[in-house]
Amino acid sequence: MAKVPGPPSLDGLRQRIARHRQQTPERGAGQFVRETFTLTRPEARAKAREWFDAFPKAAYWTEVESWRQLEGDRIEFTMRRLPSAD
Repeated sequence: MAKVPGPPSLDGLRQRIARHRQQTPERGAGQFVRETFTLTRPEARAKAREWFDAFPKAAYWTEVESWRQLEGDRIEFTMRRLPSAD
């Protein structure tokens, strides 16, 4: 009776993926500055306003990238902007 081979080893594929990731910089890496906050609703609004005042949307493409409401009327959100207005 013939022996049935097991699944192929994934070591070669893992090595190729790792090598590709080292040689190819991550798309979009360094393109935006992101910071995530978890604050009460009033504090979250104030923090977002700080970002928009410090980094105007027209020059820095500032935006609230994502947000979600947590228990206790807390908001988790991520602000995003360009690193400079060049």
